Formats: sequence, structure tokens, C-alpha cells
Amino acid sequence: MNEWAARFDPAVLGLGAGEVRLVNDDRVGRGLERLFEADRASLLARVVLDAVGAFHIDCTEMHNDSTSVRLTGAYPLATGRARGGKPTAAPARGHSKDFPPDLLQLVWILTVSADGAVPIACRVTSGNVEDSTTYIATWDGLCGLLGQFTFRYVADSKLATKANIERIDRHGGRFVTVLPASRKKDGAFRRYLVDHEPTWTDAQRCPAKRLEEPDDVSETTQAPWPSAGGFGVIWVLSSRKIERDADSRSNRVAAGIAALDELNQKLTSNRCRLRTTVAVEEAATEAVDSVGATRRVGLRVEEYQQVRHRQDTGGRPGANTRYRQITHTKHRIHLDVHQDVIGADARCDGCWPLVTNDQDSDPADVLAAYKHQPSLERRQPQLESGQLVAPMFLHDPARIERLMTCQFIALIVHALVELDIRRAIAARGLKKTLLYPEQRACSSPGAARLFEIFDGLARRHLIDANGEMTQTFPPELTKLQRTPLDLIGVPEDCYP
Repeated sequence: MNEWAARFDPAVLGLGAGEVRLVNDDRVGRGLERLFEADRASLLARVVLDAVGAFHIDCTEMHNDSTSVRLTGAYPLATGRARGGKPTAAPARGHSKDFPPDLLQLVWILTVSADGAVPIACRVTSGNVEDSTTYIATWDGLCGLLGQFTFRYVADSKLATKANIERIDRHGGRFVTVLPASRKKDGAFRRYLVDHEPTWTDAQRCPAKRLEEPDDVSETTQAPWPSAGGFGVIWVLSSRKIERDADSRSNRVAAGIAALDELNQKLTSNRCRLRTTVAVEEAATEAVDSVGATRRVGLRVEEYQQVRHRQDTGGRPGANTRYRQITHTKHRIHLDVHQDVIGADARCDGCWPLVTNDQDSDPADVLAAYKHQPSLERRQPQLESGQLVAPMFLHDPARIERLMTCQFIALIVHALVELDIRRAIAARGLKKTLLYPEQRACSSPGAARLFEIFDGLARRHLIDANGEMTQTFPPELTKLQRTPLDLIGVPEDCYP
């Protein structure tokens, strides 16, 4: 820690000239414990509400998502028991978002505003908590923080449980979420599409990421019947998803055929351990199911006799050599590609459902609200990529909890910097600014890039032979550094 702190003027960190060397891991850890003992809820509420007021953040739409934070080492004291009357999270093995199944983790729940994806609330829970059980507590906290419950609450398909959406609707809240593919209503509408042609309405057009690709056009239609809870279901048809679904289906069918061909090759060997028709059917079914091709690739196992002849005695065969007939039971798998199923699935390519209780909103507006969800999903990786939250080596649960509080405040700072400069670019009517390396154009600069521009900027001190400072040379700002300062109205004399 003192190596990091030595890079900065001690006054910036609130330290005296000789105090930088006293900054170490143990002192920071004790500081995190003091933060745990403080009134964290009031602290974060004050920070968030001040940010909302100072930057005029629109809080009529909130987006919620969770991610996992992996931990390193053993945590014998982190049992989830309350400490000083305050709850703590228990590290546990769960469904990790970054795929380290051998490590313990915590679940980090983040809520951001649609306006600039500014973090509004966060929670840390135990590593094996199911996502669907966390939404109501988050929603209740947002209602208390914002002082109102009419904001639109947007989340992924884990929100779409009966208990969650009925609770929000019963208390006057609004929600938008994805209807899981496992629900009966999803399958019913897909069967409906096989014989019917609903009226699709253009809702959104997104530019393609590559010049040679067409734009992604999204259309919407109202489902003929509501969800099980009586809420409206809006189906979305995406032109780009049509291609992805067709490619995915084709790859699954090809993988199923390849799996059966490979199994057929094994069945021809005399060393094959699959001796019965039932065993072969089970192995073939498992092979097709493992690649997700069960619905589209059928199979039939044929049993046949393989006849071989072998000498009764050894030696070189001659005119009087006697042979005996040996019969082996063999199996052959015949596959059948279900063209009717593939054709029915093709009619549903590109479709996915949204469920909402916001009946007065236009379907295009509901789709646009859900399309903001990736802004939140891009905010989550900043924890690991920019802020290096993982791997975490803290063992005390109180320190872990409050480190995540500091990470949340850092996310707010990043978001506000981005929001401020992007608003300034829009206010001046600029489509792009030359903030990328090699003066490449940048339409939506991120905070990480802005901080990188000023990285290494420092003033120089002239020290005489007695070790006393005689003169200070302020940094000379480049044109690249002056550009963002000018956009957000920060005077150059802030860098004396």
C-alpha cells in the first residue's frame, strides 16, 4: 500500500509528508473494520442521493443484476453470523460467473440507473444464494432509498418468479423481465407461430458492428394471451438473433450426427463393452442429449449377427482343415433427422418474450428499457478488470464487506465521470472526440480511458543542497489532456 501511496502527493490522500510510509495493509484493514462499525447505510444513501441531485440523474428506471466475486484461501471466521448486530456474508461455493468451481465466492448485487448506468445500490450476499431470492430485498431497498415505488424495475429472467413479480405489482411497482424458456407460455406461443402469422411492428434498429453486416432490426407483437399471473407478454423478433438461432440449430444437429457416427465406429470393435440393445440405446441417447440435439435427431438401434469362421486346430490351413462358425451379436445405430421439428423451430427463430405489468407503455418502449440491461452488465466487469477486486485475500468478513463498499463508491465515481463527459459531448453536438490513442475518434469515452490520459501527470520540485524545496514546476498539459478538461469545464489550474 505504501508503494502505491508514494506515487501521489501526500496532501491528496489526506496525509502529512512523513506519513506515507505508515500506510500499509494492516492499517487499511483496520480502517475497513472501522468502516464496518460505522452506519454504512446512511453513508451510502447520502453519497447516492447527493450524486443523484448534483448530476440530475433520472431514477425512473432501474436495472438489477448480480455477479460472483471469487475469494482465495480459507475463511474459518466467515460463517455468515452477525457481527455487532450487523449481518455478514458467508463465502461458499456456488454457480460462479467466472468459472472457478474450486474457489469460494460471494454474490455481488448491483443496481444502476438507466440514465448513465450510475450505481444506485449494492448488496453482498453469501456465495450460494439463489438469484431469484434477492430481487425483493433489493426492490424494497430502492423504494426506501428513492422514496417512491413507481420506478421501472428491469432484471433478467430470474426475476420472473410468481412471488417476485406479484409482490412488485401488488405494491404498485413496475417491472420488465424476460419470460424463461422453461415456462409453458413460451412453448405455447412457439407452437402458435407454426400455424399463425402474427402482426409484427418495427420497434428498434441497431447499427451493425461491422460494415458488411446488416442492421439488427427488432420487431414486437403482443402475445394472444397473458402470462400465468395475468401480466402482458411482449414477443420480440430480432433479425440478428434469427441468424444466431439458425446457426446454433445447424451446429447442434451436426454435432448429434457426429456423435452417433463416432459411437457407430466404436460398436464395430470387438472390444466394445456395449453388448445389449438397451445399453447401446442409452449410450446413443446420452451422446445426442449431451450436444442438445435430442429433439431434432432421432435414432434406432438395429441388432444383427456377425458371422466369422475359425480353425478348430492351429497350424497352417490345408485341404482337410476343419472350421467352426462363430457368431457375434452386433449393433448398428440408424439416425433420423426430424425435418418437421426443424421446420417448426425455424418458424420461431429470433423470438424471445418480455413480461411486464406496465400495460400503458408502448411495446417499443418496453423493449428499449430492457435493451439498457447490457449497460449494467458492462459495469459489473469493472470490478475485476479496472478495480481488481478479485482475487481477494482478505479473510475477515467485516473487512470483506467494507472493501466491497469502497468498490461501490469507486464504481460511482467512474460512472459519474463517464456521464459528465458524455453529456458534455452531446451538449456541444459532437459526434466524436479524438481521445483514443493515435488520435482515433471516440464517441463514448469511458472513465478508464480518461484516467489513462492523465496517468503519470505530475509536478516537479527543485530541491537545493540542504534538502529544501526552492521551486515547483507545474505539469505541462498536452492537447489530449486539455480536451476532456475543456469538455467538463475543469480549469487547468487544478493541476498546479
